[in-house]
Amino acid sequence: MNVTVAVVLALVSVAAYTTAAAMQHRVASADPARAALRSLLTTGTWWASNAANALGAALHVAALTYGSLTLVQCLGALTVVAAVPLGARSAGRRVSRTEGRGVAFTLVGFALVTMTTTGAGSAGVLDASSAVSVAVTAALVIPLALSVRTGSPRILALAAASGIASGTGSALAQTALHSGRPVSWQTALIALPAVILAIAGLLLSQSAYTGGLGAPLATLTLANPMTAAVIGMTLLSERINGGLPGALLAATGAVLAGRGVLLLARPAETRAADAYPTAFPTADGSADAVLAPTAPAPRPPTVSRLPHPRIAVTPETEGRTP
Repeated sequence: MNVTVAVVLALVSVAAYTTAAAMQHRVASADPARAALRSLLTTGTWWASNAANALGAALHVAALTYGSLTLVQCLGALTVVAAVPLGARSAGRRVSRTEGRGVAFTLVGFALVTMTTTGAGSAGVLDASSAVSVAVTAALVIPLALSVRTGSPRILALAAASGIASGTGSALAQTALHSGRPVSWQTALIALPAVILAIAGLLLSQSAYTGGLGAPLATLTLANPMTAAVIGMTLLSERINGGLPGALLAATGAVLAGRGVLLLARPAETRAADAYPTAFPTADGSADAVLAPTAPAPRPPTVSRLPHPRIAVTPETEGRTP
């Protein structure tokens, strides 16, 4: 196990996955109706995103040969951090204060987790029964996500299912790599569900990106390392270094990272409300003045002009002045 090589490969994989996510979102947002697989097959940008995803997956698998499952998956979660400036640039705006805080929380949180999690003592290999169990469990999550029909719950369910499928596929891929039998029917039986889950995760994320980039990417990015951590801690004998202090440090990092991801998942209109002020030229053009957004001036009250009431003239009222 070489942690340095694992970290470098995982970070380059993050760059590839970030590029792929931006391309997938571009395709999905251009025309949500094109999210159907038949339409996607005729879209060049979608194929380019697949190439970037394939590169990211290859680098990710290579990182798994040098580092623990939990370590590599936590580093992969930095995809959402890299996607923030890319998404802001594509939208023609600056990174907001909320997004800045989200990036900071996420970076610090995952740094604490990776400092305390190295997978020492782990063989990185699932036994046959465990491999079948995690594959079946991940497969059952997919129809549950698809059963959610409308609105934001469906988007988040698809994104969560994508993260679970990808995290489980990574665990199976690591098992296949470390099995010691690179060419055997046992390895093939483990590698096949890993590939199927990876493809399912890709298609689920493509569908989720019809609801935007931030919230789906943040959700699947959080679900992925959480799934890997559960598998690693319960089935791969991975452990937190440093005893109780290390466990507390890792828990603190997980809370901070979760907080950061939730901030990054806030709706775009909420993030735009606290965006950094924009610079505008002054009247004489000599300098830039930073102006904060101002509320529109209140409209003057409307005066209702009612007709003067008519006074009926009767013998009793004749000659009287109202």
